[in-house]
Amino acid sequence: MRNKQVILRDCVSGFPKETDMSIVESTLTLKLPEGSNEVLLKNLYFSCDPYMLFLMTNVEPGSVSYALPLSIRKPLIGFGVAKVLESEHKDYKKGDLIWGLTKLEEYSLVPSTQIQFKIEHTDVPLSYYTGILGMPGMTAYAGFFELGSPKKGENVFVSAASGAVGQLVGQFAKLTGCYVVGSAGSKDKVDLLKNKLGFDEAFNYKEEPDLNATLKRYFPEGIDIYFDNVGGKTLDAVLLNMRVHGRIPVCGMISQYNLAQPEGVTNLTNLMSKRVRMQGFVWSDFYHLYPKFLEFLLPHIREGKVVYVEDIAEGLENGPAAFVGLFSGRNVGKQVLVVARE
Repeated sequence: MRNKQVILRDCVSGFPKETDMSIVESTLTLKLPEGSNEVLLKNLYFSCDPYMLFLMTNVEPGSVSYALPLSIRKPLIGFGVAKVLESEHKDYKKGDLIWGLTKLEEYSLVPSTQIQFKIEHTDVPLSYYTGILGMPGMTAYAGFFELGSPKKGENVFVSAASGAVGQLVGQFAKLTGCYVVGSAGSKDKVDLLKNKLGFDEAFNYKEEPDLNATLKRYFPEGIDIYFDNVGGKTLDAVLLNMRVHGRIPVCGMISQYNLAQPEGVTNLTNLMSKRVRMQGFVWSDFYHLYPKFLEFLLPHIREGKVVYVEDIAEGLENGPAAFVGLFSGRNVGKQVLVVARE
């Protein structure tokens, strides 16, 4: 069968460009060898996430990344929702819906070990498993509750707050009884945070020349939890405004990913003087909590107590633009690519 793919043309340097990727057609055999540990998938939804840039960039010897770099002329790799077409594995049968690591193409042949789980709850949109019920949702849940250790009445600040992870952290904070402020990069996103996602306050960081003063305005008593998605100047300003025994879960540093020379952070002495705990993490550290996460979140989704904003792009041909747009803030909410609608 013909198989349309989005492949990496060359290693990415600096900001990713649409021309770093190409749309090509290959062929794929739809019959698995007997006894194979692989599963043949029809991809339905693909998750466009900033971490994918690490897979597309030359990695210096000794450096640490999320995974091995992609190979040139091979399809992009990421998380997605797919339907099983053929399987020799006992846990998966034809017609099952799964979520896991797949490729940006119409059909994928993947090892069964790359499947995270079989989708059992289909009364919510399938696309949610690329976001709120997938890796971004688990990231928000684990980072906020496990590392943030929130208490009712605490002050929470979330950067990149309208993104796939940030929008959930803010809502989790409100469910906990916290005061929460988010930063975003446009007026529309600020309005979204305040009017749809329930943040107490929000501001456009591009219109705030003095972030330290801005944070003092919104947090006169200081910040208990800062959920960091951007790093850089924002992190530096937050360090001046943390309260004693504050917590900083470090989820991402998107402001730094495309810089030839990353910005320095100068206010780290506040970690010591205020006894602040700052910890980086990745969602897979907490994968064992996924059943608990579903038990917590699914009722809130069904009752409308937690909402999720998606930015939907249709068709593989729009994959490069959807991914590149993440780094200019073009997307509003979780960027999802529809590969096929069943």
